[in-house]
Amino acid sequence: RWCSSYLKISLMDSWIVNDPQFREGKTLVITGERAQESASRAKYRQFEPHRADNRSGRRVRRWVDHWRPVHGWSEKQVWETIEQYRLVVHPAYFLGFGRCSCRGCVFGSKDQWATVKVIAPGQFRRIAAYEQRFGVTIHRTETVEQRACAGRPYVVDPFWARLGNSTVWDIPMFTDQWVLPAGAYGDSCGPT
Repeated sequence: RWCSSYLKISLMDSWIVNDPQFREGKTLVITGERAQESASRAKYRQFEPHRADNRSGRRVRRWVDHWRPVHGWSEKQVWETIEQYRLVVHPAYFLGFGRCSCRGCVFGSKDQWATVKVIAPGQFRRIAAYEQRFGVTIHRTETVEQRACAGRPYVVDPFWARLGNSTVWDIPMFTDQWVLPAGAYGDSCGPT
């Protein structure tokens, strides 16, 4: 799963190491990994110096800590807390995805690819065209078209598809009509 390390973790590390603002005061990085998500995440500590920390450095000092406040939580505790505060979660969960990250994730399930084909046909066609052009598929043995055809798209609400395709969040962050989204406790492969 190189994408998390190279496209998320390493980018943040590079920013912290290279931006002079992190040489002043103390910085707290807060992330949402949970121990139940994987064997490797179970080994993470809830609170520790961040990878980019250099508080004892001789030339450059950076005091950076890393806190994972939900590390010991169950998925149920996460959803109960979201409900308690009436938070509106990312549209991906309302579209049926059990996790939220890259829509065209290389680890996407057949159902996820079928859903991407429905909610983002332009992106889907571009990915399929890249597979043909480069002669390499995202999946080890199947094209995204084959995966999508073998899957069943999640039930798509056009409202959440519009919001999920938008670059603007134009609805309130809290709601008095909170409902558990379709993706809660769902398919957790693919987007992570």
